[in-house]
Amino acid sequence: MKRMLGFILFWIAIGMTIMIFIKNGLLAACIIILLLLLGYNFFCCP
Repeated sequence: MKRMLGFILFWIAIGMTIMIFIKNGLLAACIIILLLLLGYNFFCCP
């Protein structure tokens, strides 16, 4: 379950990264970094 949640969070972060090029914002960048870190930890760490 943690692996699937990590995969989902990672792709949400990728989608938000694409959003940054459309609309620039500091809050979006913070959310992207947070989701990438959470996704990586859930997906790669046991």
